[in-house]
Amino acid sequence: MNEEFKPYIPADKVTPEITPTSIVMGLILAVIFGAANAYLGLRVGMTVSASIPAAVISMAVIRVIMKRDSILESNMVQTIGSAGESLAAGSIFTMPALFIWAKEGVMDKPSLITITIIALFGGLLGVFFMVPLRSALIVQEHGVLPYPEGTACAEVLLAGEEGGSSAKSVFLGMGMGAVIKFIVDGLGAIQSVFTLKFEALKTELSAEVYPALVSVGYICGPRISAYMFAGGIFGWFVLIPAIVTFGGDIVMYPASVSVAELYATGGASAIWSNYIKYIGAGAVAAAGIISLIKTLPLIVRTFVDSIKSIKTAGSTSTARTARDMDIRLVLGSIAVLILAIWIVPVVPVTLLGAIIIVVFGFFFSAVSSRMVGLVGSSNNPVSGMTIATILIATICLKLMGDTGVHGMQGAIAIGSIICIAACMAGDTSQDLKTGYILGATPVKQQIGEIMGTIAAALAIGGVMVLLDNAYGFGTEALAAPQATMMKMIIEGVMNGNLPWALIFIGAFISITIEILGIGALPVSIGLYLPLELSSTIMLGGLVRKFADAKFGEQKDESGKGILFCSGLIAGEGIVGIILAILTVLGATQAINISSLVPTGNAPALILIIIVVAAVFKSAIGKKNE
Repeated sequence: MNEEFKPYIPADKVTPEITPTSIVMGLILAVIFGAANAYLGLRVGMTVSASIPAAVISMAVIRVIMKRDSILESNMVQTIGSAGESLAAGSIFTMPALFIWAKEGVMDKPSLITITIIALFGGLLGVFFMVPLRSALIVQEHGVLPYPEGTACAEVLLAGEEGGSSAKSVFLGMGMGAVIKFIVDGLGAIQSVFTLKFEALKTELSAEVYPALVSVGYICGPRISAYMFAGGIFGWFVLIPAIVTFGGDIVMYPASVSVAELYATGGASAIWSNYIKYIGAGAVAAAGIISLIKTLPLIVRTFVDSIKSIKTAGSTSTARTARDMDIRLVLGSIAVLILAIWIVPVVPVTLLGAIIIVVFGFFFSAVSSRMVGLVGSSNNPVSGMTIATILIATICLKLMGDTGVHGMQGAIAIGSIICIAACMAGDTSQDLKTGYILGATPVKQQIGEIMGTIAAALAIGGVMVLLDNAYGFGTEALAAPQATMMKMIIEGVMNGNLPWALIFIGAFISITIEILGIGALPVSIGLYLPLELSSTIMLGGLVRKFADAKFGEQKDESGKGILFCSGLIAGEGIVGIILAILTVLGATQAINISSLVPTGNAPALILIIIVVAAVFKSAIGKKNE
């Protein structure tokens, strides 16, 4: 079946792919979407695929504006551009822990060079690992592994052969997301959270007004959104009332005052930050490990297939569409990276540790590539793989006597490299799937991935330093949920000072949910995050449900609703970065008018309704055009 597959551009036809235009546009999009997704991930613990919006923008510029007829050139733009999102995701899941430790006085703040080197090591490993995996996963499994985002991206580019109108949805979304973010956080004209207090229950229901959260719910769909919201409801309307009701005058660790006093001074949010956060962390950790265990048969099979594919990857083929990067160059590059990880001081590991990083990295990259082929990037259990890596690495470092600051830095560095590699491998496989359908040259796509990785790695350090200086990691503005959890795990193993009772309560909540036959990871993420995030995400999920019920379930990921929401996320993220720059420069107070406008829930509620209505209109617009 695979031998009979005919790509859109035949193998014997050569069209422009790597051009100055595709390189420049791709690198710009890699930095933009990397920064936007870093901001989104640090706020809600989730990122979204940049491949489709990058493809739409490239198609609009190259085909519509520049009047150039080269679908593979547009594909190269999205190949380079989407690398930024994946590298950002892997980075923000782990490395903000170093900034939080620095703020606590545990260690010095990481430098730009440190972040860049760790990100570059992980990103390059992820790309190189996918070279020998391409034949096994993309070619041989074509028709078996759907790779949803990769296939949808190909559909978008093929649709662009008939015109670039889809780009309008992305740009409209970017404009709206940017304006709302500036009004709320720049001007301060509308409060960012709608809140209803329930004194009888000792809790509150809240929802943020940001369009990116509605967009996340729409893209993830009603089921995942509902699971997250259920986790939030369980935390805020079951656990918090129970703790306040039964806690009373009892002083419970980790708080240093009684539960009653804690609630009186800080409300439900204080109960969440002192107790529910740890229960949620235990739930997320357990759910991540469970998701990993459930895929063990798949892991073993993928690993065996990957080893077999290496033996055939170097076979000579004259077909342009079957030409991969030379396997000798790939293996040599991996060997150089092993030595670099060992020698460069920002990754404090031995040579054996460097080899272990590469072995685990390849193992999880193979798993990540196959998992995104089955369920898509949004459901890829990278966090579970990273939790397992962090646990194993921290335990090993402690057993070897490396328990101080050096050991903590080492554990985060190891986890970061492997997490980034797994994220990059997943993204690269989606891009290679798009290229396989369109008839791209694999070696050129692999070179494009490397270029995007380098650009994103150079940018991510500055973005993280900027966001930390402006908002602070681990705060309400940027919760950095995954990185905070990794920090807690390392501290718990190293120092034994975690509230283990709360952690295990969360773990058994996840186990109970799994017994009921429900995927525990989205529920546990909802339990871990503040309710104001999952509430707004749920609204987006409801919009998707109503749109699908009215017009039929939208299986493809290239509809105008998806594109509009991707634009909303990008627009909000870009303005978030701009406002961060203004904050660091001390210029935000000059534009803030919050003291001149009335406060209250009404403007926030109206804004939420406007955002939901806009997303719904974009969703049904697909069927009307």
